[in-house]
Amino acid sequence: MPPTETLVDFRNLEKSYYLVHEEIPVLKGINLAIRTGEYTAIMGASGSGKSTLMNIIGFLDRPTRGHYFFKEKDVTFLNDDDESGIRNQEIGFVYQNFNLLPRCTAYENVAMPLFYRDEPGDVDAAVMDALRVVGLTDRRHHRPNELSGGQRQRVAIARAIVTNPSILLADEPTGALDSKTGVEIMELFRGLHGRGCTIIMVTHDPKIANHSERVIHIQDGEILEDRPPG
Repeated sequence: MPPTETLVDFRNLEKSYYLVHEEIPVLKGINLAIRTGEYTAIMGASGSGKSTLMNIIGFLDRPTRGHYFFKEKDVTFLNDDDESGIRNQEIGFVYQNFNLLPRCTAYENVAMPLFYRDEPGDVDAAVMDALRVVGLTDRRHHRPNELSGGQRQRVAIARAIVTNPSILLADEPTGALDSKTGVEIMELFRGLHGRGCTIIMVTHDPKIANHSERVIHIQDGEILEDRPPG
């Protein structure tokens, strides 16, 4: 699917934190547009601002100044309930450490986001389809401690895609995996992108970033480079 609608549009966006009377800038004048169907990697060293950028994209944090347009609507000043609704409807999250509920099975972990949605739907069909995409239907009754690291990350990816989100946000998704399993997870992301998923991935690893179509390099809270991979 070719890129069409602008999903994420930052205009002169800034983010600061405050320590007593001192303002500590983290993001400085970010201008960035990401469109439907793009596979984008955001790179930067620790402390560069890349995770803060991802948190604002995913409605987990708010800018200090500037504007955030999501699907061409200004969402800079939404209230908590509206932000929560967008997160649940539009954003899928994949984290380095999986963030699975240890007492729940793979099936139950994947189903969790569906219980927070208002519209009716076939939960079982959605969960099984997501598990099928990541190749884990035969592990649906296993709990996280009965799964390998790669399998746990596949469950986390299934949970992220079960709501058919507009954007899949992945924060260092191979950081807790060995290199061989990491390659397998990146191939899974490649397949999801081929199915039309818009992916934004935060990483410090150039090898991981090179799986994307676009690499945005953040340094000291500013976009240093915006280029194709390689």
